[in-house]
Amino acid sequence: MDHSADRTTFKRHSSLSALVAHFFGILAVILMLIWLLHYREGIEYGSDNPLKVLNVHPFLMYCGFLFLVGQAMMTYKTAYASHQVQKMVHGGLHLIGLVLGIVGICAAFRFHDKVNVKDMVSLHSWIGLTTFILLGLQWLLGAFTFLAPQSSSGTRKRMMPWHVLGGRALLYMGIVAALTGLMQRATMLGQSTNAESRLINFTGLAILLFGVSVDFSVALGRYN
Repeated sequence: MDHSADRTTFKRHSSLSALVAHFFGILAVILMLIWLLHYREGIEYGSDNPLKVLNVHPFLMYCGFLFLVGQAMMTYKTAYASHQVQKMVHGGLHLIGLVLGIVGICAAFRFHDKVNVKDMVSLHSWIGLTTFILLGLQWLLGAFTFLAPQSSSGTRKRMMPWHVLGGRALLYMGIVAALTGLMQRATMLGQSTNAESRLINFTGLAILLFGVSVDFSVALGRYN
């Protein structure tokens, strides 16, 4: 059996899945910007308009947090660089995503304060905050396990399967949080135009396909 040929095939398919993921990921960013800027008045954290503050939340939670998490996952297996560089970029993108996610979550709480709405009452908020906290813990555990020089190779080997599986599970939890958030926002809008409703639906589909493509790329990359 030609194992080198098999590895080449998996690597090619992993890279193809990464390209597809980039297409859907960037498409979702464009669609979300069109929605928030054209239909929903804009994006501004410090605005006196509560809706502009709220728009910061979906923008940063997807375009800043979830999109970068997906990029970080793919980078580790598809980037043409040394293993050490892959690890640093992987961890760095996760960290940037977490920082932007904190701002996005703060925007949601700021909106609730402005309109006197209770925090953490929806399924979206439960899934979203749980996912964010677990990803933060995943990053800390990964930093101490895979980046710290005092960590042993045996510990890294034992932790790697759980780190990969946990990351993939949390990616899907993030996708679920994004989709339930879009559904919740559409419900808040009530009688939006047909064009806006379709735009929200297409944005959700693009986010879903982005997540699936990222997972395919990561799964295939494991066989390189």
